[in-house]
Order: sequence, then structure tokens, then C-alpha cells
Amino acid sequence: MLYQRSSQLFAEAEQVIPGGVNSPVRAFKSVGGTPIFIAKAQGAYLYDEDGNRYIDYINSWGPMILGHAYQPVVDAVTQRAALGTSFGTPTALETEIAKLAVAMVPNIDKIRFVNSGTEACMSAIRLARGFTSRNKIIKFAGCYHGHSDSFLIQAGSGAVTFGSPNSPGVTPGTAQDTLLAQYNNLEQVAQLFAANPNEIAAIIVEPVAGNMGCVLPAAGFLQGLRALCDQHKALLIFDEVMTGFRLAKGGVQELYGVKADIVTFGKVIGGGLPVGAFAARAEIMNHLAPLGPVYQAGTLSGNPLAMAAGLAMLQAINSDPELFTRLDQKTAYLEQGITQALQANHIEFTINRVGSMISVHFDSAPVVDFASAAKGDTPRFKQFFHGLLQAGIYIAPSAYETWFITDALTYEDLDRTIAIVNKVAQTL
Repeated sequence: MLYQRSSQLFAEAEQVIPGGVNSPVRAFKSVGGTPIFIAKAQGAYLYDEDGNRYIDYINSWGPMILGHAYQPVVDAVTQRAALGTSFGTPTALETEIAKLAVAMVPNIDKIRFVNSGTEACMSAIRLARGFTSRNKIIKFAGCYHGHSDSFLIQAGSGAVTFGSPNSPGVTPGTAQDTLLAQYNNLEQVAQLFAANPNEIAAIIVEPVAGNMGCVLPAAGFLQGLRALCDQHKALLIFDEVMTGFRLAKGGVQELYGVKADIVTFGKVIGGGLPVGAFAARAEIMNHLAPLGPVYQAGTLSGNPLAMAAGLAMLQAINSDPELFTRLDQKTAYLEQGITQALQANHIEFTINRVGSMISVHFDSAPVVDFASAAKGDTPRFKQFFHGLLQAGIYIAPSAYETWFITDALTYEDLDRTIAIVNKVAQTL
């Protein structure tokens, strides 16, 4: 494929946008080459500015669970736009989508809408600290909760230590309130609680991780976190920005039967528009202003276009009892096909999958946390990525990102993808 127009647009963008992109992974820095610029999308396909078509396995990093330009969402946004794009006042639409979300997700009574997953996680942490009157939080290496200061922390000399900033601009003081543990390691979490008695407000976790590739919770891990939070009177926050309304109607809480105290959402809940949300039982949510002392606000929160898109998406999901079965079956079919293709070409690999989230790791050892994910063969992934891209398959340009499957994919699309994987594998 030729990328002349995309290359030209990237060069122009670099002059006025840092790195030429508005989100770093889009720059192809980890895989090399020039990012493609998308002109339009429809169903399971992307079309770039050079006229190339791709089968899409990113789907805007998750929201397009029913495909691009899904007509009920397009119609809802178009109709709302004709009535005005923003008011800065309450609308009935906000209550309608809030009622539906609360009805779909277990263990929540109230929800507040914001504008991104980052904002939702940032607000959830503030709420947890305000509710518990404690300052420290526990997060897991490899779990991404947005770019708020509290989350840009990496492990220090050991997991049972204070974190150190992972980005310039994050102060050491902020870092000291964030404690690090390895994903799937309950013992480390218990040690952190023991070392910081009555200081930890909450644990925040991707209950199914998607930012070190797809990494599943080990048996008993989520249940163990719930028990430790109960024991130490801390809150358990599930970051379901990726998994919410994607792995089940009620997300991971429903899928694994584990209750969280606060849940954050994004991606699917906005139908492709910038939306985030955080939710909890009334006892916790009533600590938010204007009812309580914990302040959180946003001029564009509950934007009518975003609420219209999100409502149309949730209504479609809620009215389709077979959706998650179809998604699981399609993703399982893809997993089986890729497995056979890589095995036939004697490639060392591990595939992790749950529902419609899947990732391919070029290492034969199990991938259970960030350290094991980092052992993958990065040069081989780069070859794999560009081989697929040249053949019209678009996956995440990073070995540390999950693929997202859309219901718009046909089995013909999946068969074509598997055939291309087989062809590319012969060159690895």
C-alpha cells in the first residue's frame, strides 16, 4: 500500500501539533513508520486518505462495539445537533441515559458523566479520598487509568515502596501517595496495606487489563482485592473504561461476580463521542458536590450530543440479548485461526483473550502482568504489525495494547485476517 497523502499530512501536523498527534500511541513510535490518516470509516472498515481500506481491530480503542458510523448513533447525534450542541444546563437526556446505565450495571445507584476516561478515574480517586478521609491509593504496574498525575507512577526499587514519577511534571509528593503492586499479586497488596495502616483510601484496577495487552485476572485475584478492601475499610475501584458495556451488559462486575465500590466508564458509554462516567452506590456518590464536600465539575459534562450517542449505543446493547455471545464467538474464532497460523509457522507466542478483547504476545510464557508482557519479542511484533498493515489489517501500533472486536466484522473478514496472519507469519 502507498501512504503518500498520509505522509504529507503527518509532516504538516508535526509543524503545529506536538509529535504530529493528539495522543502519543498514534505516532507509531513503538513500531516505526508513519501513521496513517483516516478519512472515513464504515462498519468494520477504515479508509485512509490515500484510499486504502483496512479491517479494523482497534475500533477507536474500544467504543465501536457495533461498528463505525452505526446508524442509530449517527441519527441520534444528527437530530440532537439540530437542536443545539451545548447548553451548560441540565437536560432530560442526561437523566435518561443515567437511568439506563444504572439499570444495566450491578451495585451502582448513581452515576455522574464527565468527558473522558481520564477525568472519570481522576474524579473517582478524589471521591474515594474524600469518602474515606485517607490519601493513599494502590495501583498496579501496567494498568493505565489516564494521564492524571496520580496514575503516571512506576515502581521504585521494589513493589512495596512508594512510587516514583513516570513523567516529568508529576511531583514527588503526588507520587508518594500512589503505591505500586504487580497485577495478579495479592501478597504484595496485602503487604502494602500492612505497611500503610489506615492510610489507603482505595485500590484502583483494570479488572481485565488492556494496557499491557489483554491480561486476565488470575483465579481469586479480584475476589482477593475485594476481601482486602473490606478488611482494611478501603474502597475498590474498577476502571471499566475499556471493559464496561463491552464484556457484558454489566461489565466485569457481572462477568466475574465481584462487586466494586466505584466503577469508571468511557469508550462504549459514549458511542464514539468523548464521554466518561463514574458511578457508585448512593452513600458514596452523595459525597459529591452539590450534595457533599467533594468538588467535581465540568462545563461540557453531559453534553447533549455525547449523551445522545451514548444513549443510542446503550439502548442497542441492552436490546440485543445475543450480542455478547456473537462477539465472544467471533473473537474465539479469530483466536483459533491465529493460533493455528502461528503454530504452523513455528512462532513462539501467547494469546490472551476474554470476550471481545484479545492480544497476541510474541513469547511462549504466560502473560500475567506487566513484567511478563514486557518480555515479548518487540522486533517481531513490529514486523507483524507492518505486515498486517500492508495487507489491509489495522491492529494497535503497540505490543502493549489489546485488540477490540466489533460485531460488524463478518466471518469473511475473520477468514481474510487469519489468511493474512498466516502469510505474514511465514516472514517472521
